[in-house]
Amino acid sequence: MRKIIVLSFITLDGVQQAPGAREEDPSGGFKYGGWTAPYGDEDSGKVMQKQMAPADLLLGRNTFKIFESYWPQHADIWPGVNDVTKYVLSNTVTKSDWSNVAFLKSVADIEKLKNSNGADLKIWGSSKLVQQLLKHDLVDEFWLNIYPVILGKGKRLFDDEAMPAAFTLVDSTITSSGVIMANYKKAGEVKTGTVGA
Repeated sequence: MRKIIVLSFITLDGVQQAPGAREEDPSGGFKYGGWTAPYGDEDSGKVMQKQMAPADLLLGRNTFKIFESYWPQHADIWPGVNDVTKYVLSNTVTKSDWSNVAFLKSVADIEKLKNSNGADLKIWGSSKLVQQLLKHDLVDEFWLNIYPVILGKGKRLFDDEAMPAAFTLVDSTITSSGVIMANYKKAGEVKTGTVGA
């Protein structure tokens, strides 16, 4: 069985839209594209190398279109990105000139893929896809890169329909610029109790 790993650049208020560039995703009037740029440093670069280790990619349509137009010409920054399989959840996009792309139509297709043999599946961006997977309890792991900024509006990683689940922190780094880079793995059901009892 493959693991589904969500990797996300998020703000303190959970926004993940357009972290990398001003023009990346201005949908909904978003005007803060590229909000991660001021926080790049050597610490985050080292962790990013770990996060970008080769694995198949699982992407929503919008993130795929952004990746498809950028990464084929910038593979020197992300070695192996052109070689891995890119699985794309879309009912409207059905072909691509980028190498090793396969299209999926439903969450059931993703469940079947998750239960197959092969490399783990990493999701970058793709907020609506991640929300669907959380609703169906299909996320095994998170790599959350949490930036010390609040944006107020924009696409968010979490919504109100996620299945409750507990996670364990297995690795973390706090960069010199204040970014918390934390790796969480699923740890079962949510436990409750009374504080101080």
